[in-house]
Amino acid sequence: MKSFFTATDDEIREGRTTDVYFTRTRKILEKNGLKTLRVSAEITSSEFPSAWRWGVFTGVEEAIRLLEGRPVDVYAAREGTVFRTKSRNGVLVPMMYIEGAYYDFALYETPLLGFLCHSSGISTVSARYRRRCRDRSLLAFGIRRAHPAIAPMVDRASFIGGCDSVSSIAGAKAIGVEPQGTMPHASVLVFGDSGKAFRAYSEAVPEGERKIALADTFSDERCEVMLAAHTIGDLYGVRLDTPRSRRGSLPSIVSEIRWELNLNGKRDVRIFVSGGIREEDIDDLIAAGADGFGVGTAISNAPVIDYSMDIVEVEGRAISKRGKFPGRKETYRCPTCLEFDVEPRGAPVPVCPVCGSREEALLRKVISGGKRVTAEESPAEIREYVLDQLPRLEG
Repeated sequence: MKSFFTATDDEIREGRTTDVYFTRTRKILEKNGLKTLRVSAEITSSEFPSAWRWGVFTGVEEAIRLLEGRPVDVYAAREGTVFRTKSRNGVLVPMMYIEGAYYDFALYETPLLGFLCHSSGISTVSARYRRRCRDRSLLAFGIRRAHPAIAPMVDRASFIGGCDSVSSIAGAKAIGVEPQGTMPHASVLVFGDSGKAFRAYSEAVPEGERKIALADTFSDERCEVMLAAHTIGDLYGVRLDTPRSRRGSLPSIVSEIRWELNLNGKRDVRIFVSGGIREEDIDDLIAAGADGFGVGTAISNAPVIDYSMDIVEVEGRAISKRGKFPGRKETYRCPTCLEFDVEPRGAPVPVCPVCGSREEALLRKVISGGKRVTAEESPAEIREYVLDQLPRLEG
């Protein structure tokens, strides 16, 4: 008997998390002799949330695992690809195709989109924070704002988007990194004394692990920071998680603490901030002296990217519903300016009209007749791919 309200891997693979009308559709296809009717279905997004100009395409590995073993061919952009919703001339940009008998994959539209939509939203917000943070540390602290069953997915998507590490044990294991964290307010409260809590924390941290003290529980942040600096000889950094009701100007607090640390010969002690840090807060905090950021809810509860799956060919004949573009297409991207072009399948490879670069075809075959034909990439490899693209983006 299951303890929690979550679907098992088998339930997902068996199509039990799909919308009921897909099961009815399969029965209709079977009854009308259409079980072998072949279609081409594409995955696109009509618009981004929050006026974003670009997104990060993730969730692909889980999508491949879902469709592997089904009698279909799948083409997809590489996981971690930065994309636009529309090409230069307004055509929706396909990021994935599924080709085969519709009967064989109709059940999987719902979980497939769930994998892609949720992960891509998290990775995109993580990447947006990464751009703002530049070379400063960025840690994902958001799993407490999500269902624990998906903590590894949330942390994987956060890491791929650009976070340096994650806080959950299960998430870090899935990624292949060490979990990162500091100390909770609870540990200070149970001691009832910040100095005692700092000493106990210092003694408990394994040798070689960075010691970062939480310095805002009982008294003024500057006082607690200096107490931590004098109590923990090998202090790596301090974290400020000051609640908004006590915060005032957080950049001013950071500046004051940086001054005090420098004045007392503690220039090597880093300052980390967390607690509702918004993208637009980052620049001022860096200017004030912040060395790193812990971001939680904004990343883990990111808006999803609203992908849809639409049939665009039936038995080789171009067709679509209103608002979509019929026919199988190729997706191209300029490697220099990262702008997109979409062409009918078989059309010549376009040249970027802005910089003259020969554009690159993004869709590659990942499943052939149900068999996986590409190797799985590690989260670290996907993350490097994302980071390589970010400097070329505008907006």
